[in-house]
Amino acid sequence: MNDCLFCKIAAGEIPSNKLYEDDQLLAFYDIDPQAPVHFLVIPKKHIESAAALTEADGALLGHIFAVIARLCGELGCEGGYRVVSNVGEDGGQSVKHLHFHVLAKRSLAWPPG
Repeated sequence: MNDCLFCKIAAGEIPSNKLYEDDQLLAFYDIDPQAPVHFLVIPKKHIESAAALTEADGALLGHIFAVIARLCGELGCEGGYRVVSNVGEDGGQSVKHLHFHVLAKRSLAWPPG
């Protein structure tokens, strides 16, 4: 998508503070962190949101969560972490590209708000 912010970040057209990258994914630190550790994981393939996922995306999702677990281990998040994917306007999604927020190293209340 030509006008997608996260597609541009994944393509290297817009800089990010990269944490991890491979041929399928990019992880980078959030520019407005809500916890001491707050990063995003996005697929390089444009998928509008979790609502657009299909069974064919199963391997990609497994890879995303495996990478999240590895990064959280490397960042010392042994106390726990939260993974959030907002879907649609009412769900708080501001960028129409599937992404996962990973927050850690502070107590995270429930319900979230």
